[in-house]
Amino acid sequence: MARTFDCTSEEVLIIKQLHLLTRKRILYVANVDEEEITATQRSEQTQVLFDFAKKENNIAIRLCGKLEQELAILDSTEQTEYLRGYNLPEIGLHKLIHAAYSLLDLETFFTGSPKEVRAWTVRKGTTAPTAAGEIHTDFERGFIKAEVYQYNDMLQYSSETVLRDAGKIRLEGRNYVIQDGDIIFFKFNV
Repeated sequence: MARTFDCTSEEVLIIKQLHLLTRKRILYVANVDEEEITATQRSEQTQVLFDFAKKENNIAIRLCGKLEQELAILDSTEQTEYLRGYNLPEIGLHKLIHAAYSLLDLETFFTGSPKEVRAWTVRKGTTAPTAAGEIHTDFERGFIKAEVYQYNDMLQYSSETVLRDAGKIRLEGRNYVIQDGDIIFFKFNV
């Protein structure tokens, strides 16, 4: 595989231009039974997969296809109860999404208005002006500052007014690096 051999920095630049699939990282998904998905320790076979993934700088996760099929037909309240019965923190789809985002070094930030809330995906390490450019190039070009607060704070305080009174909304400049779960109002002038 192209990602496993050593090469100089000049060779890496050439190889990257080829877009080889074997240079990409891999997410391994082990389909395990109900007994193993609830176990704190992995089976011997699953552990071999996890060790191999780690050695190759990849990611492995465990899912139970049978449980996921049963969860798919339940409403959210029933899903929560079902997951609690198996002592699982989240449905497998969410676990898969989190693993994929981690593997690809992605984060999500949110923007909103009374009519619409949107989620935007950017690479980790993205600055506020570049993130604003994901919405519209004019936002990046005319970036002034960003009003930022966290999604978890919004859940706790439930309104921007209460967040502002609690001092949870902050102004950030050009050098601010977007954090996963940020809710942002971009100020710009073009």
